[in-house]
Amino acid sequence: MDRDFDDLPGNRPPEGLEDGQDAVPHTAGDAAEFDPPFGLARPARQLMPFVFCSPHSGRVYPDAFIQASKLDPLMLRRSEDSFVEEIFAGAAALGAPLLHAHFPRAYLDVNREPYELDPAMFTDPLPPHVNSRSLRVAGGLGTVARIVTEQAEIYRRPLTYAEVDRRIRLLYMPFHEALRALLQETHRIFGSAVLIDCHSMPSVGGPLDGDKGTSRPDIVLGDRYGTACAPDLTDKAEEILTRLGYTVMRNNPYAGGFNTEHYGRPARGLHALQIEINRALYMDEVRLRRLRGLKRLSADMTVFMRELGAAAADFLLTPGSEAAS
Repeated sequence: MDRDFDDLPGNRPPEGLEDGQDAVPHTAGDAAEFDPPFGLARPARQLMPFVFCSPHSGRVYPDAFIQASKLDPLMLRRSEDSFVEEIFAGAAALGAPLLHAHFPRAYLDVNREPYELDPAMFTDPLPPHVNSRSLRVAGGLGTVARIVTEQAEIYRRPLTYAEVDRRIRLLYMPFHEALRALLQETHRIFGSAVLIDCHSMPSVGGPLDGDKGTSRPDIVLGDRYGTACAPDLTDKAEEILTRLGYTVMRNNPYAGGFNTEHYGRPARGLHALQIEINRALYMDEVRLRRLRGLKRLSADMTVFMRELGAAAADFLLTPGSEAAS
């Protein structure tokens, strides 16, 4: 099992080297003051081969980051997947861990490669291991974003590579080490591991969409066009959500980001499915406040997790796993 995880690319750095109701976010000093950088709700005993992850719902904003930005705190929060960890909070009671970032996506995006950076944002040259040519970098949404979702530039001044490398080492690396360990432990217990990467999306098109005025479905499931997750699992997820009354699409406009592509290896018993939830279902997208719909949505997602977990046992468990023995 260790080999299955050790040869996944990008898990390590290069060698050598609350109240969410309020519009104004919590603050901290800098990357070192995220202690810990993420929250982890673990069940007393893991009962299903699932790991739930919310990489974009963090809302602790460093003071220095806010001061370095052109944007006010409310605008900085536009790229948050606000309250998603609350929507999936029932995971631990059902027997599955839930990992969620405390730092915000605008500060550091852990659904990117570890060094997916835009050279135009920096005062100094970037080292060779940096990927500066991805479509996400071109769109301003690399590991350290240049913009928030409304094309607003974040920073007043160029950054140094050292300050961004500090964020990656103190926040990104520990987050993915924790996620990797959860998936590895899950695979050891059950013989398979399923990552459900949990996100929310604006109710109309965003900066990477061709038509910014297009309304979106309630939920988009992304499995990298069938390459990151067992088709039966994606089929079952769509079936459950549709029965619960939601309109569901697959892979459009979101097919799954770095986490889905990176951890999804179905042939090895490693599956990854991204779920995007329309924010209009549960929050005021302008004031970034919870709406009554959040309670119902959370209850429905608990049903979804329970039923998907029960169904997954039929085709994901493998002989010889601890759960099957």
